[in-house]
Amino acid sequence: MTASGYAAHLAQLNVATLRFPLDDPRMTPFVDMLDTVNAAADDAPGFVWRLVEQGAADATALRPAGEDVIVNLTVWETREALWDFTYRSEHLDVMRRRREWFQRHAEAHLVLWWIPAGHLPTTGEALARLADLRAHGPSARAFTFASSYAAAEADLGPGPALETATGEPSPA
Repeated sequence: MTASGYAAHLAQLNVATLRFPLDDPRMTPFVDMLDTVNAAADDAPGFVWRLVEQGAADATALRPAGEDVIVNLTVWETREALWDFTYRSEHLDVMRRRREWFQRHAEAHLVLWWIPAGHLPTTGEALARLADLRAHGPSARAFTFASSYAAAEADLGPGPALETATGEPSPA
């Protein structure tokens, strides 16, 4: 529970600008790892949800940040659960090889923020958090692993009705 009395989960958005189209042979090692890494995420302790395209196993065809940018949007129970998956699982193999497949970003490409448990962030919400981080630096509203904030520091007040990842209001 946070100071506002709400249970919180950690949302994460990571954007990656492709060096080559996904069907380019140079991207084959990355594409071949997707199912394994996604399955590891789905089974990881503390994993809650990840964005996938309807009828697909991943979100690589969704391009809300540009035609050459893929997004990874997930929700985790805790910062530690996300950290462990990111840096202590087979996901680390992808991280080590990312320069083969993705361009180096001059500005922030990863953003974390706290959400009320049960809320599924939209890509619009996630991109707004990334824009906030880029424009204003880390805050309780948008931060990174290196500049983390506790859930108790986030404003998780009731605010507007929660939306699902598709932008539709959550069932009440």
